[in-house]
This record gives sequence, C-alpha cells and structure tokens, in this order.
Amino acid sequence: MAELLYRLGRTAARRARAVVAAWFAVLVAVGVAFAVFGGTLASSFSIPDTPTGEVTDLLASELPSAAGGTGTIVFSTTDGSAFTADQQAAISEQIAAASDVEGVEGVIDPFASQAQLDGQRQQVEDGRAQVEAARTRLDDGQAQLDAGAAQLEQGAAQLDAAQAQLDAARQQAEAAGAGAAANAQLAAQQAQLDAQRAQLDAQQAAVAANQATIDAGRAELEAQEPQLDTAAALLEMSAEIRLVSADGSAAVTPVTFTEAAMDLTQETKDDLQAAFTVEPIEGVDVDFSAEIAGGVPELLGVGEVIGVVVAGVVLVVMLGTFVAAGLPILTALVGVGIGALGAMSLSGVVEMVSVTPILGVMLGLAVGIDYSLFIINRHRRQLKQGYDVHESIGLANGTSGNAVVFAGATVLIALLALNITGIPFLGLMGTVGAFCVLVAVLIAVTMTPALLALIGPRVLSRKERARLAAAEATAGADGLVPAVAPAKPLRAMSTPAAVLRALVAIGALVVVALPAMELRLGLPDGSSEPHDSTQYRAYSTIDERFGEGQNGTLLVVATLPEAPAEGQETAVQAEIGRQVFEQDDVVAVAPIGTSEDGTTVAFQVIPAEGPTSESTEDLVHTLRALTLDGGVEIGVAGQASGNIDVSDTLADSLPTYLAVVVGLSLVILVIVFRSLFVPVVATLGFILSFFAALGGVVAIYQWGWLAGVFGVENPGPVLNFLPTILVGILFGLAMDYQLFLGSGMREAYAHGAPARIAVVQGLRAGRSVVTAAAIIMIAVFGGFIFSHAAMIRPIGFALAFGVLVDAFVVRMVLVPALMHLVGDKAWWLPRWLDRILPDVDVEGAALERRHPHEHEAAHVEEPTPTR
Repeated sequence: MAELLYRLGRTAARRARAVVAAWFAVLVAVGVAFAVFGGTLASSFSIPDTPTGEVTDLLASELPSAAGGTGTIVFSTTDGSAFTADQQAAISEQIAAASDVEGVEGVIDPFASQAQLDGQRQQVEDGRAQVEAARTRLDDGQAQLDAGAAQLEQGAAQLDAAQAQLDAARQQAEAAGAGAAANAQLAAQQAQLDAQRAQLDAQQAAVAANQATIDAGRAELEAQEPQLDTAAALLEMSAEIRLVSADGSAAVTPVTFTEAAMDLTQETKDDLQAAFTVEPIEGVDVDFSAEIAGGVPELLGVGEVIGVVVAGVVLVVMLGTFVAAGLPILTALVGVGIGALGAMSLSGVVEMVSVTPILGVMLGLAVGIDYSLFIINRHRRQLKQGYDVHESIGLANGTSGNAVVFAGATVLIALLALNITGIPFLGLMGTVGAFCVLVAVLIAVTMTPALLALIGPRVLSRKERARLAAAEATAGADGLVPAVAPAKPLRAMSTPAAVLRALVAIGALVVVALPAMELRLGLPDGSSEPHDSTQYRAYSTIDERFGEGQNGTLLVVATLPEAPAEGQETAVQAEIGRQVFEQDDVVAVAPIGTSEDGTTVAFQVIPAEGPTSESTEDLVHTLRALTLDGGVEIGVAGQASGNIDVSDTLADSLPTYLAVVVGLSLVILVIVFRSLFVPVVATLGFILSFFAALGGVVAIYQWGWLAGVFGVENPGPVLNFLPTILVGILFGLAMDYQLFLGSGMREAYAHGAPARIAVVQGLRAGRSVVTAAAIIMIAVFGGFIFSHAAMIRPIGFALAFGVLVDAFVVRMVLVPALMHLVGDKAWWLPRWLDRILPDVDVEGAALERRHPHEHEAAHVEEPTPTR
C-alpha cells in the first residue's frame, strides 16, 4: 500500500492541475445530481417491526384515516384576550383552505369542534336533568297514586264492613218476619252499597292504569339511563381534552396527513404553513409543531463556521503560513461538498432523516482537515531536511498517507458496522458518514499532493525557506546539508510519576463517567427547540393553556375478538376507555374511530406529562401490558410511542455494537502494534473515554449542568441514537490517535530504544501533530454545539468532549503511563501469533528504505534493526 500511495502521490504532483480540476468536476457533478435527484429529508425517526409500527400497519388496513402522520397548529391572541368572532371566522376560513393542501387528510376547526363538544356535554347534562325531573314527577305521581290506593283500600274496607252490617240486619229481619217496608229499606241500602262498590272498582281501575303509566315511564327511564351513563362516562373521561383554552385565548388545530410522518414531503409542510402565514390575522399569532415546522437543519451555520475558523487559526499557528493552513481547509470543504451533496442526491430514493447529511458534514470536516494535515506536516518536515518537492510529496504520501488510509479504514469499518444494529436509519447514517470519510481519505492522498505541487516551496514560511536556503548555501562539498544539533538525551518518566498519572487519569475518567449510569434515551421535543422557534412557541402554548400531556398524545388501539352486539358499540367503547382511564398518569381518554367490522377501536389518550417524561414512557409500557376483559388486546402508537420504541431498540442494540467495536479494536491494534498489552489498554482507554463523553452529555443535556454555557434551555433525555453513533465515531478517532502515537513508540523500540525510552520518544514525536489534530476536531465538532437544530447540539458536544478526553487524557497520559509501568512486556507477543500476523507497515518504514533521500542513498547505509 505504501508503495502504491508513493506512486500515486508522485503522479498527482506531476499532473496537479488535472487532479484538482477532476475533483472540482466531481463536486459540480454531485451538485447537479442533488439538484436533479434530491428528495425530501425526514425530520422524524422510525424503525420497522416495533410495537408502534405494528399498530400503525394495523390502522393502515383497518382504520386508514387514523394511520397518517399528525401535526398541530396553535393559534393564540397577541394580547392574551379571548378570540373575537371576526378572528374565529378568519381562522376557520384559513382552516378550510388548508384542508385542500395536497397531502393533507384533514384539518379540524377548533372552534366548531369545541362548540360541538360543549354542545354534547350540554345535551348529556340536559338529558340527565330531564331524567331526574321525570323521575321526580314519577315519584310524586307514585306517591299520590299510593295515597289514593290506600284511601281506596280504606273505602273498600268500610264498604265490606257496611255490607257485613247490612247482611246481619237482613238476617235479623228475616228471622223477625219483617214486612215489606223493612225489606225495601234493606234493598235500598244494598243498592247504595253496590253503587259505592262500583265507584270504588272504577277508581281502583284508574289507579291501576296510572300505575301502568308510571311503570312504563320508569321502564323508559331505565332504558335511557345506560345510554346517558355511557355518554356521560365518555364525556367525563375526555373532559380534559380541549381544542380551545378555557379562557378562550388559544386554540389547537390538529392536522392529519395522508402519509406517515417519515414519508411527509417538505412541499406539503411548506404549503400547509403558507396557508396560515401568507395573510396574517390581526391580533393572532400562529405557530406550528415540530412535525410541521421541522425542516432540514442548516449544513453549515454560524457555530460551524466559527469552528472552521478556529481550526484555521490552529493550522496557521502549527504550519506558520496561511498558504499551508488553507490547504487542509480547502480539501476538507471540497470533500464535505462531495460527500454531503452525493448523499443527499440519493434522498429521492432512500428514506433519509435530516440529521444524516449533518453527520457526514461533521465527520468530513474533521477528518478531512486532519488527514490532509498529517501529509502536509510530513512534507514540510522533509522539505526542511532538504528533500526535493516532488520527492517529498511522494514520500509523504507513501508514509503519512499510508497511515491516513489505515486510520480512515478504521473509521470506515466502525461506521459501516452500524448496519449490524438492524436499524435502517442508523445504518444509513453510518454508511453516509463512511462515504464522507472515504471521500476525505481519497482527497487527502490525491488532491493534497496535487495542491502541494502547485504551491511548491511556499508550503514553508518565508523564514523557513530562508533558513533552508542558508543551510544549503553552507553545505559541504559532498552536498550534504549540515545536520541539526542533536537533541538532549531522552529520559523516561519516573515510575511513581507514571503510577500517579495512571491513577489520576482513571479516577478523573470514572468520575466524569458516573452520570452515564443515569442515562435516559429519547428524542428532543418542542421544549428542546430554541425559544425563538415556532416549534417551541407551539409546545409552550399547549403546555401552559392545555396541559403538558397534550404535547405527547398517545394513540391507543383496542382489538376485539369479535364485533360488539348491535347497539352495544358505544357501551364497549366506554368500558375499554374506562379501563384505560383508570391507569396511573392518564388524564383523558376519547374514542376517535372504529373500523368497519367493529373489531378495531382507536382512542386518543392524554398522559399526565410530556412525550419525553419518564411517566409517559412507563405509561406506554403499562398500556401494552394491560389485560382487558373479554380478550381485548391493546396497542399503542403515535409520535411519542414511536420515539420510545426507537429509544428502546437503540438501547438494546448498543451493547452488541459496543462488543463488536471493542473486538474490532483489539484485532486491528494487535495487527498494527504486534502486541497484546497495547491493544488491551488502548481499547480499555477507549471504553473509558466513551463513557466519560456520555457522562458529560448526561450531566449537561439531561441534568442541565452548565445549561447556560451550552445553550441547553430545557434539559431532557439524551438523543436516543447518540450513544451508538458516538461508539462508532469515537472508536475510529481514538484509533487514529493511538496509531500516530503508538507507531512512533513501536518504531523506536524496534530500532533498539529501551521500552520506557521508546514510550517517551514516540510520545514526543507524535504529540504535536496529534495535539493539533485533536484541537482541530474539537473546534469543528464544537462548532455544532451551538447549532440551531436541537438534535445536532448534543452530538457535537459528545464528539468534541470525547475527542478532548481521549486525545489528551487517554492517549497522552494514561496509555503512556501504563506502558511505562510494564516496560518490555508492553511489546510481548506469542511467537505463533507473530508468525501468522500480516506486516501492515503503517508508517511506511519499508518504503523509506526503498526510496531513501538522494543524499542518504549516497552516504548512509541501511541500518540493521536490533530487534
């Protein structure tokens, strides 16, 4: 590989203009490809085969109207007063127009819906009042009827007593032989009693009829009461769901789309927003939730530009000339342009989230500058030693370029390994990042030599060129440039100092890593957005006027074993809703739709807290584990549920991915350093730096420490895919630093230096370039800490802090201290393993022996290695 890169560098130097023109042609080509084929980048995340995905698929087949993506539009009065009738009418007109936007399934008018909901509540209340009034009337009638019946029974008793007296008198008259006159009087009395009894029978029949009427009335009330109770129960469970705030100063307009959130086009979002913003309503503010307003973040914002400027300052300080300092930045920008535009040109056919090209930009800038710097730094050193420009370019490309290719390969492998997680969007992030790194490597070993050839000796400062010319003028007759005075003899660090350094480094890393034990994963919600953004205003308005739970609405779907009996649909909805409503942290439940066959019922469920809260996460898991009567199965979907599933899946995949990366680290480092101890301590150091970086993220972005310094306005869960991304990227960069420092130690040891002296020698040889490279990476990644996009900021911090810890604590303090403590054992390797391992010659030592400097070739014999 080193020989190939040597020839490639010499060829690029000879045909410099053609190489530079070719790369710029590629940049133009991918720009055209992006303009022609570029599609929409999604602002939401999804993973197939999750519980949310399964419920969404069920809804798509059984209840399509509830399967599309959703968003929210929030209206509020500027002065906090209630909406006027004119304002309500104007908003309703805009809503009607927005309903015709392509891709929009429906836009709900909050005022009409709230009025309808209030009307339903009033109808139920009126119905209950009517039932109570009717019951009171029936009770009063029953009381009167019971009193009349009692009087009739008393009259019947009196008639029976009179009849008995009359019968006794008749018997006495018959016994005494009463005359006709007495019998006539008795007959008259009997007739009077018969008339009274007939009247009593008629009254009793009337009482019976009234009783039947009352019984019928009661039966009717009993038939109406369950319906009223069901309606009242549903309304009571949904009492906290409002579309217009209680004070009338804010209104929420739910929007449903024909496509899922991941498939929603930017054009639909823009057209929907335009429907409400082209003609503003006086006295009314309109804001949009992240599902509608969340677009593609800027690839390069102010913070990112500042990071590049800082990197430029570091380059100027290190290289001493603006021309040399500009080369790494130029090559990195060309590489970033090709990588990012090339990736986004595929967004029309590949489902790509908006943060994907941003990650490519971050990596492309950082490694692009560093890789070019490594080659330029080697070239400058060789020029100072008297090398010819083209000779130096080829040798720098074959030595440092070889190390760049190997370092880039480790980053590529780590990023491509993200595909083993089985998470499509994460695998695509890794692939795009790997593509940007690949472009950076190719540009470093082709365009950098070409540019170095074009600027020639100007890669050195004027003072350096003058010093070199003076040295050449005083060269001896043999043409050799006078040698530089030998440096002071190196001294190994003391053992107590090494122990102290190791203990302090490990202790500091462990302390910083402790917050990682409390890691919670999630996706940023509207509260994490900048306070001047429409997403934040929409979120905060809903939080203040309607309750924070309405920002994290859940879609609960009940699957019934069979359709309810005719007329029992509402009762079944109420019973399912009741069981859901009884769960902790459920504020409101409302049915929103039923499938045609009646076996699938969808509910809107409002949790007590926001979408990223622990209580909402627990509620989702509780609802999914809920066992309802009658074999009813419960599923949960919605944006909040989907984010929880993504976080759970990522958390489950992280240990596997970390194990793969750690194993890969050990194998690569064993091959490079031909040692067992160095790979082990280097890998353990990577693990420490990873958890330290994660601990810093938790402390700042989850707990809110130093929130003001880093612009964390609302602490919350850590970005769910950040730990996995951090593993891949930090691993690759850590291997870069270990390579450039450890290879120098290995080379010194192989040439006969004592093990502990070799540690110091390698550290001194590589620390300046590693320091500069690390500072550049920290500056570039740090520029993203103040990005306008909430998802980008923690990624930038994690990478910047991870590089800081790994480069300056692990690679320059911990690993050298541990290698000093073990001495020669640091380079021990079993003979059988040494025989089967390939010789990768990362630093290109063999190349240097094959292509020695012309003066060295004439006067210096190739040394024989002592080890």
